[in-house]
Amino acid sequence: MVGDKGKKVRGDDENSEQIDGELVVSIEKLQEIQDELEKINEEASDKVLEIDQKYNEIRKPVYDKRNEIIQSIPDFWLTAFLSHPMLGELLTDEDQKIFKYLDSLEVEDSKDVKSGYSITFNFRPNPFFEDSKLTKTYTFLDEGTKITATSIKWKEGMGLPNGVAREKKGNKRPLSDESFFHWFSDDQHKEVIDEIHDESGEFWTSSCSFLYILTSCC
Repeated sequence: MVGDKGKKVRGDDENSEQIDGELVVSIEKLQEIQDELEKINEEASDKVLEIDQKYNEIRKPVYDKRNEIIQSIPDFWLTAFLSHPMLGELLTDEDQKIFKYLDSLEVEDSKDVKSGYSITFNFRPNPFFEDSKLTKTYTFLDEGTKITATSIKWKEGMGLPNGVAREKKGNKRPLSDESFFHWFSDDQHKEVIDEIHDESGEFWTSSCSFLYILTSCC
């Protein structure tokens, strides 16, 4: 009986080792397949970026044509911003006065598309600042996002002061009396910055839609 028990224990150990060995082999095969999938996904991402680059070039003259028409519409960008569900909440009364001088807005991807993009506001001569162009650039690096922004050259007595947070309305995020232009010239990360630059990129492609919706309701 004792001998039988010894054989059974040895048999169980051998079965366990066999199962463990099969499990290791299966996991290794799964990893090989996963590596193959990741390689395919990387190739697919590169192809998508190539297509984006191609169509960015195709879109550019169309955007230029769109901008020519926009410039004939009084206060287009101010009206379009105010009609946007998020960006419209960011403009103070003083910002709205400045936006009346906004001539054009451009969002441009980096050449390889994936490493970043820039947002540029082009202004007509105005009583608020010397700059004709304000640019904010986002560069995506392994260690994080690098932000560079135009330091606005305000005319004497025209710098906009920082404000305090306004009371939250309903389920909307707390608004701020801080000028949109303080955000635009800020090269530091803040909680709301990621939301704003995502919305700004989307706004660039669909700004006419926001204005169309607004005018259709009038």
